[in-house]
Amino acid sequence: MNTLLKHPLFQTLRELKGNPRACVFTEPMFGIPYNLFYPFFSVYMLALGVTDQWIGAIASLGLASQILTTVISGAIVDKYGRRLTLFITDIVSFSIPCLIWAFAQDVRYFAAAAVINSLYRISHTAWTCLMIEEAEQRHLVHIWTWVTISGICTSFFTPIGGWFVGRYGVIAAMRGIYIFAFIMLTAKAIVLYAYSTETPRGRERMIETRHRSLTSLLGEYRGVLRQILRSPGIVAALSLMIVTNIYATVNGSFWGVLFTTKLGFPESQISLFVMLRSIIMAVCFFTVGPRLTSIRNFRLPLWLGFSACFLSQLLLVLMPARSILPLIASVLMEATGWALASPMIEALLAVALESHERARISAMVYMALILVTSPFGWIAGQLSAADRALPFALNMVLFGIGIVLVRIIDVRRTLQTS
Repeated sequence: MNTLLKHPLFQTLRELKGNPRACVFTEPMFGIPYNLFYPFFSVYMLALGVTDQWIGAIASLGLASQILTTVISGAIVDKYGRRLTLFITDIVSFSIPCLIWAFAQDVRYFAAAAVINSLYRISHTAWTCLMIEEAEQRHLVHIWTWVTISGICTSFFTPIGGWFVGRYGVIAAMRGIYIFAFIMLTAKAIVLYAYSTETPRGRERMIETRHRSLTSLLGEYRGVLRQILRSPGIVAALSLMIVTNIYATVNGSFWGVLFTTKLGFPESQISLFVMLRSIIMAVCFFTVGPRLTSIRNFRLPLWLGFSACFLSQLLLVLMPARSILPLIASVLMEATGWALASPMIEALLAVALESHERARISAMVYMALILVTSPFGWIAGQLSAADRALPFALNMVLFGIGIVLVRIIDVRRTLQTS
């Protein structure tokens, strides 16, 4: 027990205070409902008559809507404060879409919910500023690791969703899960608001922008864009995030479709493999991860992570139907690779973001990320309609690009100029 308590991750957890502590400790309230419904989201749409092409189009619609909300997020967060903005946009972007999904009848409901849910980009900018601005740099990698661990551990609840799907059918089960998600996500927004405070930088920006219109604040983004382009650290982190974000879009939209159609497994078993993935990732975070997560030696974990993810997608493309062992191997490699790569990329971006303009720089970075990513939902939908394995061949290309990017990043220049 003493050895466990001395683990770097647990040391960080004990040392967190204020807003970083509030943000990290409330994450399970988001992760539990999210992991109950998200693994079944695409098969829920299929059950309601939504086609592969429309699933991809809705993913792209959501990403395209996020471009606008990301652009305005920095100005809104600066003008109205991190804490208040986070509370309001959490309710609007998460709670309301859950109600729409709960009563969805056809593709129109999913399209409307995707547009409203895109407001979460404002929430994300506010949440990132609230969590990071008072955090110590030595804690950053472990903070992002704990955020990811929270999502992993709460995914152990996914088999409950699988049981409901198996017991009541995908449509009835998902309607009930979405109502539960509405309650949990609303409660999470309230608790985080109650236990957080506005950051010092947030108060400064509220004073500085008090008599400024949102239009005038948005007009200053050209200078912010120049700052981004002159920062090797931000450009490097953004390039890597483009790879992982496209992968997450493709995998989130079509893994369940591949699992139930091409591979021939029942819908209720999706949760078992999601939980297996989570267990593997949790083990990696507490064993392999701490030995490989030095912010100044990021190449090794990213190389290993992208290589493992590449092999996992190769197995998905090549395996025949109902092949349990190759599927388990794919899940194992994908989980290990993601556990190594994801927190490191988030930490690289957090280090690179200049603190004075964190909100607006963060907004512009995520706008660029979404702008590049948004067509790939539609592209993956067209590929899936032709062959359910093709979206995962696309992922293989992405991870190959990621391996090359890690090689060409100038480590010292990236960190020194961040």
